[in-house]
Amino acid sequence: MTSTSARKLAAQRPPMGWNSWDCFGGAVTEDQVVANAEFMAAELLPYGWDTVVVDIQWYEPDPGIEHGYNPVADPVLDAWGRQLPAPNRFPSAADGSFKALADRVHALGLKFGVHMMRGIPKKAVELDLPVLGGDTTAAQIADRENACTWNPDNYGIDHSKPGAQAFYDSQLALFAEWGVDFVKLDDVLHPPTQSVEIAAYSRAIDKCGRPIVLSLSPGKALSFAHLQALRENAEMWRISDDLWDDWESLKEMFQRAARWAPHQVPGAWGDADMLPLGRIGITAHAGPDRFSRLNFDEQRTMLTLWCAMRSPLMFGGHLPDTPPETLALLQNHEVLALLESSGSREVVRDHDLVVWRVELDGAEACAVFWLGDEAADLEVHLADVGSAHRTSARDLWAGEAVPVKDGSVRVRVPAHGARLLRLE
Repeated sequence: MTSTSARKLAAQRPPMGWNSWDCFGGAVTEDQVVANAEFMAAELLPYGWDTVVVDIQWYEPDPGIEHGYNPVADPVLDAWGRQLPAPNRFPSAADGSFKALADRVHALGLKFGVHMMRGIPKKAVELDLPVLGGDTTAAQIADRENACTWNPDNYGIDHSKPGAQAFYDSQLALFAEWGVDFVKLDDVLHPPTQSVEIAAYSRAIDKCGRPIVLSLSPGKALSFAHLQALRENAEMWRISDDLWDDWESLKEMFQRAARWAPHQVPGAWGDADMLPLGRIGITAHAGPDRFSRLNFDEQRTMLTLWCAMRSPLMFGGHLPDTPPETLALLQNHEVLALLESSGSREVVRDHDLVVWRVELDGAEACAVFWLGDEAADLEVHLADVGSAHRTSARDLWAGEAVPVKDGSVRVRVPAHGARLLRLE
């Protein structure tokens, strides 16, 4: 047995890592996972990036990358209907276990995570496989009317049926044996919110004996009515549908970030989604093989907003191909320190001007965003940030002082750009 408090302790700060979805979709291989893990350990671990997540359909030998998901899933399963890694894609899992890959990731000083769809595999239901420890079968607990609308893998689980909880219990017990540290549970926040499934999955983690961090997805139209249950059952949850690399989508995230930031607490984080930066779309389900279509100023805006709102940071690009200027955004200790601040909020929003205040030890940070299509020269009165008593400012991205005169700072902000100031 473990406890929810141990899980919360494992996510005292927003988790930071890499997820295979944006670059490899459902087709990631072991070699690609290892390449990203080794790069993270060498270049990013000193900055707090420490989690490697294998995203969707790692149990599918043929994930159907050319045309989206195959209409009929054919996962590798054990005798109890639990998904196992596809050995043609993960050779070290020929014994039916991710333990060898997890051990390799752990040896680099990193944590290992996997993606899961909620529910029970349709293939297990069709074969009516027994449920380990449940004195029941897959067909008896399946909720065929509650299947995912966009992915073919699973049926939901009818948790009113005897033995239903045992399937998640057995799945998480297997993950604990493998050494899994993080699970991204999908199709639970796409309306309607699957509250019963979430609670059952959380109970299974608490029983498995390992403090596995639980991340919920995707977060479309997520209501604050679920906030308390989310905090009780998960360590992070998405506040948006999938985010990709276009300015309008990033711009829309500002309103979500402003609403969720005041509710961020250690161990329970609203998640603004992965960072679609660097090289993405290699074998992904959205768009061609490309480098992020966000320009450098927009990328810096994204990192500034995510850090200001204290969102988890999951990089989506193939790390070894990351451009140096993008990599540098991930290696700024002072900017990343905002994730451990004591609070943040939006304090100004007026047309294209957005200003955030972040509480730091003995100081504040002021993030000045300009959403307009042309660069702007802006004057920010420190009293408007609640920092009238501060007399010095330093740009945390540029690493240089910014003059404070008559209680205000003047900054030039690029189109779609941001300036991040530490005020003392």
